Amino acid sequence: MVLKKQTLSIHDVYVPVKRRQTLDLQKVEALAESMMEKGQETPILVRPYGQRFVLVEGLHRLEACKALGETTVPAYFVQARRH
Repeated sequence: MVLKKQTLSIHDVYVPVKRRQTLDLQKVEALAESMMEKGQETPILVRPYGQRFVLVEGLHRLEACKALGETTVPAYFVQARRH
């Protein structure tokens, strides 16, 4: 199965509270610096939920995009259980 990369509005990605608690601002800063040099190499993983998307993997990448002022983020859709 090949995952198809999509571009999503950052506004449409919901981050569950449990996942948000694992945020490390130093990682976000380092990723943002790397993204400025190389671009975002690995898309985030999301699952559809109504009109929005729930973050499955990639919190630090998502937050680095926000820190850089991006309005969209590359993502793969996955089938995942709810936590």
